[in-house]
Amino acid sequence: MIRKELEEHDKRFHETPLKRILNKTLVGFLILLSWLPFRVLYILSDFMYLIVRYAIKYRHKVITDNLKNSFPEKTEIEIDQIRTRFYHHFCDLFFESIKIYSISDKAIAKRLKITGENKANEFFDQGRSVIALAMHHNNWEWTSFVQSKLKHHILTIYSPIRGNEAMEKFLTHNREKWGSECVPLYRTARTVIERNAKKQLTGVWLAADQTPQANSKFWTIFLNQETPFYQGPEKIAISTNQPVFFQHNKKISRGHYEIEYTLLFENPKDAKPDEILLAYVRKAEEVIRQEPEYYLWSHRRWKHKRPEGIELTV
Repeated sequence: MIRKELEEHDKRFHETPLKRILNKTLVGFLILLSWLPFRVLYILSDFMYLIVRYAIKYRHKVITDNLKNSFPEKTEIEIDQIRTRFYHHFCDLFFESIKIYSISDKAIAKRLKITGENKANEFFDQGRSVIALAMHHNNWEWTSFVQSKLKHHILTIYSPIRGNEAMEKFLTHNREKWGSECVPLYRTARTVIERNAKKQLTGVWLAADQTPQANSKFWTIFLNQETPFYQGPEKIAISTNQPVFFQHNKKISRGHYEIEYTLLFENPKDAKPDEILLAYVRKAEEVIRQEPEYYLWSHRRWKHKRPEGIELTV
C-alpha cells in the first residue's frame, strides 16, 4: 500500500535493475548487522567514527558552520569538542537504529525509559487524540517502542526515501515494529482528519524540526538563525483540538535513553496564532543548548534564506 501511494505521488521507487540489486544487498547486510550484540556494534561504531571523522570528514563544513552559527559565543575549542562528541553519537545512532530490526521487547525495555505517557493515556480515556512534537535529538528512532506504552494508535509521520524501495521497507518495518503506522509527510493532514472524523483515537508523532520549502510562511529565530518551520502541526492541532505534547529524548548513557512527554497545550483551539509553534521552537532550543552534541548537525537545516515579504515571527 505504501509503495503504491508513493509511486502515484512522485514515482520515488523508479530504480534501475542494478541499483535495486545493490539497494537490496545493502539492506540485507544491515539486517545481518542488527543481530550482532550491542558490545560488538559499539566496537564497529568506534571504528566508523575514525573513518567518518578523520578519513572522509563527513559533512565537516556543514556541521562546523551549523555549530558556529548556532553558538557564536563559543570558542573554536568548544566547537571542536561538540563536533567530536557529535561524530561519536552519530555513529552510535547509526548502529542503534539498525538494531531495532532484531531487538527484543525485553532488551529495549531495559534501555529505554518512558515518562509522561500516563497523561497521554488519560486523554485516551477521555476520548481525545493527541499530537507529539519531537525533533532530531538523541535517538529518535527508538521512539517507535512508545507504542507499547500508549493506548493511542501512533501515526508516525515521515519523509519517504527517493529511489530505494528496499531501504524504505527496512525503515518502515522498524518504525512499525511495535504496532504504530507510518504515514508519508504529504498525507499527514488528510490522514489525521480522516481518522478524527471516524473517532479513531490516534497519537500523531512527528519530528517538527524538519526543513520545509523556502516559501514557508512561518519563519522565526531558532538557534540564532532565521529558520522556517512547517505550520501543519499547529494547524492540525487547532482544527482537531488535540492536546500537544513535547517529546524530549535524554541520553542516560551509551545505548540507554529516556523519553519524556511534557504537555504543551491541552486545548490548542484556545491558543493564539503561532503560539504552539513558538512554544515548540523555544523548548527545542532549550534542550539543544543543554546537550548540543546530540542534535543532528549534519543536516542542512539552514539551507534556505527568508524570502522578501515574509516577516519573522517572534
